[in-house]
Amino acid sequence: MSGVPYADDVPAAPLPPAGPDAVPDASGAVLLPEEGVAPGAGGLACDDLGEGADLARLARERGEYLDALQHLKAEFENYRKRVERQQRDIVDNAATALVKKLLPVLDTADLALAHGGGEDIKQLAGTLFDVLAKEGLERLVPEGQPFDPELHDAVAHEPAQGDDASGRLEVTEVLRAGYSWKGRVLRPAMVKVRG
Repeated sequence: MSGVPYADDVPAAPLPPAGPDAVPDASGAVLLPEEGVAPGAGGLACDDLGEGADLARLARERGEYLDALQHLKAEFENYRKRVERQQRDIVDNAATALVKKLLPVLDTADLALAHGGGEDIKQLAGTLFDVLAKEGLERLVPEGQPFDPELHDAVAHEPAQGDDASGRLEVTEVLRAGYSWKGRVLRPAMVKVRG
């Protein structure tokens, strides 16, 4: 044998005598007032200190894992929102590019109508514009309005006459229609100004 005594061979430590202040608990163990708990009565004995340290370590690890999970959840939510925003931007940019390619068709229809185009051209241009207008296309009609370089591209100028010599530029004629797409200027109107 190794000389290490088995648990059965070790004599049990004697319990201190129960005095008049000792109170038995539900299991019959006696609580001593100076110690607060009898050994083995469910309180923190020597063996329980190791379990308390394990519980503290587990609680700390649990907190770390919870923090990591919350951080990962927030990062994923930000990623999801960023991907959705990028997808919307891609769709919007593709739609904007398509509308820009269709503007010459509307210009050609306007020219044809200005030079006596028939009812067929009027219907075709009207239908195309109506479809695009439902998606967010607006025609800029600046005639008679003050000149705004954000909305208008002045290609011709005539001097002010008489009372109009206030120094303010005013759009007198639209040479090519301008358009905005979903509230942003897609193409400024080509105009003639006076002032």
